[in-house]
Amino acid sequence: MEIIRASVTLSAMNDLFEAAGLTPEAPSPLAERLRPQGLDEVVGQDHLLGPGGPIRRMADAHRLGSMILWGPPGTGKTTIARLLAKAAGYEFQQLSAVFSGVADLKKAFELAKGRRAAGQSTLLFVDEIHRFNRAQQDGFLPFVESGVVTLVGATTENPSFELNGALLSRCQVYVLRRLDDTALNALLAKAEAFEGRRLPVNPAARAAMLTMADGDGRYLLSLAEILFNIAPELPLDPGAMGHVLQKRSPAYDKDREEHYNLISALHKSVRCSDPDAALYWLARMLEGGEDPLFIARRLVRMASEDIGAADPLSLLVATAAKDAFDFLGSPEGELALAQACVHMACAPKSVAVYKAFGAARRLAKETGSLMPPAHIRNAPTRLMKDLGYGEGYKYDPETPEGFSGQNYFPDGVERAVFYRPKGEGAEARVKERLDRWAALRGKNGE
Repeated sequence: MEIIRASVTLSAMNDLFEAAGLTPEAPSPLAERLRPQGLDEVVGQDHLLGPGGPIRRMADAHRLGSMILWGPPGTGKTTIARLLAKAAGYEFQQLSAVFSGVADLKKAFELAKGRRAAGQSTLLFVDEIHRFNRAQQDGFLPFVESGVVTLVGATTENPSFELNGALLSRCQVYVLRRLDDTALNALLAKAEAFEGRRLPVNPAARAAMLTMADGDGRYLLSLAEILFNIAPELPLDPGAMGHVLQKRSPAYDKDREEHYNLISALHKSVRCSDPDAALYWLARMLEGGEDPLFIARRLVRMASEDIGAADPLSLLVATAAKDAFDFLGSPEGELALAQACVHMACAPKSVAVYKAFGAARRLAKETGSLMPPAHIRNAPTRLMKDLGYGEGYKYDPETPEGFSGQNYFPDGVERAVFYRPKGEGAEARVKERLDRWAALRGKNGE
């Protein structure tokens, strides 16, 4: 039987160019012209593609397994998928979850079935696979399980959050790394060799380009293409280059994983008493467009959770920073957040209150609706007093020690010790008082 090929014939390509008002020789972006022709040419992913790397081993064996390529933009996900199909002898078929629907998926699976009947394997590459809904993701399962397609999905989002567990269980997840300066410099060198000339920038501006790219190889090549096109007479310094190129905002999505990664980094920097790291992550979040009041709320949480009674002032500082931002707005109010970050990172830390409250809640759930002991119950009526409510209650401020040591737990519940300060900061004096009160309680037999 005749097999329908997914590839477009040369004449069909010419028709497409003509329909768009272009010629086949119309220029394509530099990043496309420099797309690697073999796995050895891919930069920055040696942990996957180098000798002994898992994807390299599959390519060398000409037997591919379904996989998810997870990584930042511009790290080579599409390129790797194309080269894998080429190396293993599979037919490459590409879909984008942004532009494709159920009809496109059905057509892709039918084409793959036809190829399989003729002995040809299909690598189905799905870009932005996390954008398919759960039902659409489930639609891949029978075709992946039966081997009709080898699925290679690409995503910039954490697969654990965005993909069905059933689909994930049938795919190996490989993490692509953002390109480091070595890999980015290799791309610039390749671009210069292709153009046959050096980039019109001095060394400082070249370094600034790497910073602007932020690990994205495709974006770096776009910057290089702009600079090649302007061809100034003298090499540009960083200032002059800045007038030509627009710096993009750092990669940051306020409702996805990067949001939680950065707030986690800020929280842990404060918890681990590193004010410099705390300021860095605070700046990263603000530069990425995070809501400053979200950060303020987390600072208040940190003050209670990680610092607690070791430095009670931290909670006041955190809430004051929130009020200051409310009053001043941005950017003036952001300095109050920075001040709170530094204060809290430098403060002594204690989770004694945090742990004590958690333990108290667990005991409260276990003991249900037990009443307080009679001597500390409220007795506003004669009936209550006749029932013994409030009888025997000792007013601690009037005792010789200022402490009676009476039992305040429900009758029948063994006294528990939840709060155990370790003696850091202000808790040192608190610990002394608690130790003295415990001794008095034991002396009084309470």
